[in-house]
Amino acid sequence: MDWRALTAGAQECLETLTGAGKESYPVGGCVRDLLLGRVPGDVDICTAALPQEVMALFPNAVPTGLKHGTVTVPTPSGNIEITTFRTEGGYADSRHPDAVRFGVGLTEDLSRRDFTVNAMALARDGAVIDPFGGRADLEGKVIRCVGEPERRFSEDALRMLRAVRFAAQLGFTIEGETRSAMARNAFRAAKVSGERIKAEMEKTLLSPAPERVGELMELGLLSHLYDFPKEVDLSGLRDVPATAQARWQGFCAATGFPITALPVERSLRRAVEHPEGAVIPTLALTGGDLMELGLRGPEISAAQKKLALHVLAHPEDNTKTRLEKLL
Repeated sequence: MDWRALTAGAQECLETLTGAGKESYPVGGCVRDLLLGRVPGDVDICTAALPQEVMALFPNAVPTGLKHGTVTVPTPSGNIEITTFRTEGGYADSRHPDAVRFGVGLTEDLSRRDFTVNAMALARDGAVIDPFGGRADLEGKVIRCVGEPERRFSEDALRMLRAVRFAAQLGFTIEGETRSAMARNAFRAAKVSGERIKAEMEKTLLSPAPERVGELMELGLLSHLYDFPKEVDLSGLRDVPATAQARWQGFCAATGFPITALPVERSLRRAVEHPEGAVIPTLALTGGDLMELGLRGPEISAAQKKLALHVLAHPEDNTKTRLEKLL
């Protein structure tokens, strides 16, 4: 496994950087995915080159996070994020560093990352640079913080939601001290934007283990949004189609969670608040049938809604004869 396993665009970026004498590596999730035998989604590169040097090397680069050292290079095979080796200091908002310092080495750069499985880099010859035991944690199927969990979560509260999401997506467990620190720091999740919380919850809901979204509730990471019931059975979420609308419908129905507690698109809000809307077109008793039975205008709409709500709970009743009797 070496750089040839990456996209052509990523390889070109690495060749350009190293050709200019700048130490550079693929890092993070792409290395993790390669070790798991998966095709990496995004490829991130860390480099000794300063942001201005990266911009000079790639004329089409976009300064997406220049003050934090990040530049995005568009390539035919996808965007590549290139970030200068850095260390961070101060997190007043529990989300973003107050300041960053460049001029550090690879190991120090990796030490600021969230979890050991995301704190590995790949050398040109295929050697995995792994100063924090990420490879062992991949083999043990464990999500573990780099360094002290308390510090990692005080720096960025979003990492706690990401821990649950990674565990659900990969089928891993969360290491004991990491999990305990999540419970102790759950109050910090209130500083994470609703958009970010929604995104992490949705990725968890769409994972192979959607019921693990319940860990967010158990650990108190969503307590600022809603007072969840103490005992909720989410095992049925695996039987729900793996679409955002269906999984959110299932989660909200099981927990009573108000979808409006998060900033969601109108179509999702409507699907969750009015699940009968998707059932009405499938009713065995059509609008024309209802007209023949003497219903008109608002009466037809009201009847369809009531019948659809019944069919949601009792899909076996969706026959013309049964619906006529119910009506």
